[in-house]
Amino acid sequence: MILFFSSENLIYLSGYTGGEGILGIAEDEVWLFVDFRYFEIAQEEVRDCEVRLLKKGLKEVREFLRERNLKKIGLEAKAITLFEFEQLHDPAFNFIPLSKELEALRAKKTPEEIRLIKKAVEVAENAFKEVLKLVKPGMREIEIAIELEYQMKKMGSESLPFQVIVLSGERTSLPHGVPSEKVIKEGELLIFDFGARIGGYASDETRTVFLGEVETELKRIYEIVREAQQNAIKVIKAGLSFKEVDKAARKLIEDAGYGNFFGHGTGHGVGLAVHEYPSLSPDSEGELQEGMVVTVEPGIYLPQKGGVRIEDLVLVKEDGVEILTKLDHHIRI
Repeated sequence: MILFFSSENLIYLSGYTGGEGILGIAEDEVWLFVDFRYFEIAQEEVRDCEVRLLKKGLKEVREFLRERNLKKIGLEAKAITLFEFEQLHDPAFNFIPLSKELEALRAKKTPEEIRLIKKAVEVAENAFKEVLKLVKPGMREIEIAIELEYQMKKMGSESLPFQVIVLSGERTSLPHGVPSEKVIKEGELLIFDFGARIGGYASDETRTVFLGEVETELKRIYEIVREAQQNAIKVIKAGLSFKEVDKAARKLIEDAGYGNFFGHGTGHGVGLAVHEYPSLSPDSEGELQEGMVVTVEPGIYLPQKGGVRIEDLVLVKEDGVEILTKLDHHIRI
């Protein structure tokens, strides 16, 4: 038997969208354990699964496992907390943490999943285009971020898969910085990292925008990042190792003298979670498969000066890619 705890796997394996719950899958039976708040929702949503009401929390799950004399139990290791494990613990059980064994579970996307991701991309990009019409010097980062969030939700995004990132000037050197009260100025770079969610599936895209004329080195690193990204996209196809995708982008940045300023992987999988398997980084093991949806997002970040990241979402094909994101790379306000 395997116990699943993450909301993404609960949706994927049972159709349950309530978020909180535990899914147990045995050889010939499936159970979903939820408390009173989610019981009716679960009964309406789940397929091929017995919904069980928890009145006393995880201790009831432990008793359930005992009653069925289950000894060997796999746990979704990356999603269970220490507190939850302590509630389930019993000397009679042989718990087996599963992480790598479950990583690829959602990696290859079905045509329906791809359709939903494409719709999420469309919503996010349409919202971004509307916000660009409003952006001008004197606005605050947080003001722009809130407007982008509003537009995405107005256009149909169910929720946001991650907090919208809008950074300007020297703050663009923060790969995952939080929008602030900083006022944007003429001659600065603006980084927008944003995504929508449709049918549970996320999009993820980054654009670096020129607010007027920017200084020479920032223009230079922009062109380096863009070339590195295009280089990685060109090599992607089914069967290529994750490391080789990263290398295609990273070597170009290193050869240009900025290797120390590219500190994250070149990409990651996107689906029900905005960051999921695979990881396209120097130490990732594995190969691309047809049907995977991954980001390609190299960057260069110069502390106290500024940074550039360009991120597109691509569908891996047998002999190349389909680029799902459609926004122009060269955007100047």
